[in-house]
Amino acid sequence: MSHPLAQPLELPCGVVLPNRLVKAAISEGMADAANRSTPRLETLYRRWARSGAGLLFTGNIQVDPDHLERPLNVVIQDGEGSAALARLAAAGKSGGTQFWAQLSHTGRQVEAAINPAPLAPSAVELDVLRGAGFTFAKPKAMSEAEIDRAIGQFGYAAGQVRAAGFTGVTLHAAHGYLISQFLSPLTNLRTDRWGGSLANRARFLLAVLDAVRTAVGPDFPVGIKLNSSDFQRGGFTSQDCVELVKLLNSTGLDLLELSGGSLEQPKVMGVTLKDDGEDGKRQSTRNREAYFLAFAKDVRTVAKMPVMVVGGFRSATAMIEALAQGELDLVGIARPMIGEPDSPRRLLAGEIDRLPSFEAKLGLLDFMPWNNIQLLCMADGLEPDLDLTGPDAAAAFADLERRNLEALLAYRRRAIPRRELAPADSDLPASGR
Repeated sequence: MSHPLAQPLELPCGVVLPNRLVKAAISEGMADAANRSTPRLETLYRRWARSGAGLLFTGNIQVDPDHLERPLNVVIQDGEGSAALARLAAAGKSGGTQFWAQLSHTGRQVEAAINPAPLAPSAVELDVLRGAGFTFAKPKAMSEAEIDRAIGQFGYAAGQVRAAGFTGVTLHAAHGYLISQFLSPLTNLRTDRWGGSLANRARFLLAVLDAVRTAVGPDFPVGIKLNSSDFQRGGFTSQDCVELVKLLNSTGLDLLELSGGSLEQPKVMGVTLKDDGEDGKRQSTRNREAYFLAFAKDVRTVAKMPVMVVGGFRSATAMIEALAQGELDLVGIARPMIGEPDSPRRLLAGEIDRLPSFEAKLGLLDFMPWNNIQLLCMADGLEPDLDLTGPDAAAAFADLERRNLEALLAYRRRAIPRRELAPADSDLPASGR
């Protein structure tokens, strides 16, 4: 008898995923100073292509060079990086798996050294964990023209993703990035057609989805990552999520990934820094392994597209139970595949019944550094260094990001101004203007 998680899943567009395990998006930060893909990224994804997961997501591929999550994100802004992007797509598909590009726009969540005047729905500053090393500038409220341009950037990038050979595209609408900022009443204070009611706050997401679908066609998988809740008082709630999914049902969406939180409330790491708001008590009453599973069943009850849940899954028992109880269709895995990249294959083969929890030995501020140093090991063709300590990883990562930021800024000082390289408005999809 085959493993329950080995069942295939047909998406609304007709594409079939070979099993129910997905490598969730993980920030890599391995582009070159021109924000193009590199051989290192190809090596990393070639490794994951034989992991056993039925679907791989890239980390953030940005649609705007002035809004980076990290200095060396891959950016799609023109055709200059198309050959490198095609090589990355080929590497991720090399094991016969599905390989989707995650498109993102950070909005206000961009280092001040990269962008001292980031765009956002409203001029609301970030309130982040002190001591984490983040420096963010106060954002500028977007004009109508800037909103239209951002919509067009998503559509343009999606078309480039399909042309490069990826097998699908997913949009980052969670974790406090630009689409999430439009959805949240805390960060969207607009009084025009882009703010106010949930329908108005969702208008940007729906316009982006329309632009993307127009660019890739009806037979190409399109997904989104959405917060099940922001877990902040006054923010985007689980009830908002359910109502939004009802709106999404008519968009032809192929996959809905549920996550939660943001830089201000890093729930994806199982951490609470602020008042959870109305969803906090409900979450705490569920002694479940995955952070966001308490909300997934309500979403899946109304969702007409498959639902994936990411965040905290470790045991096969919990995954199979959630699948059998109708709380999800796909299980997202991230951190276990950093330290043990073959863990999905081993889980499906019955060699293990639980994924590793490397984060158990790390402090909160060491999570991201440790993970990123392991990614570099794999990108260099090495095995993960499981003996690496959190403090050593933090020191190495801080030095790495400092050098990457210097390389980015030095390149930009030498290069033609970015806006001269970006596609003109006339090159963007009509649905985005």
